Amino acid sequence: MTADELQSLIAQGLPCDHIEVSGDGRHWSAVIVSPAFEGKRLIQRHQQVYATLGQRIQTDEVHALSMKTYTPAEWAAQR
Repeated sequence: MTADELQSLIAQGLPCDHIEVSGDGRHWSAVIVSPAFEGKRLIQRHQQVYATLGQRIQTDEVHALSMKTYTPAEWAAQR
């Protein structure tokens, strides 16, 4: 799995205004900005992202994913 492949998987399953993925092939970090996160708690946001990866998490194709999830408004405030 490459960073581009992981980024594409997330973007296919979740509308993203911005996404950055980096990692070493097993351990990943992501910054994800999505309007789908509006009104969601942190755990719900992470569950949404994990859902886009499906079996890849369970089969250990993606061993670890650390993520920062933002709504577009939160992202704008960060910048």
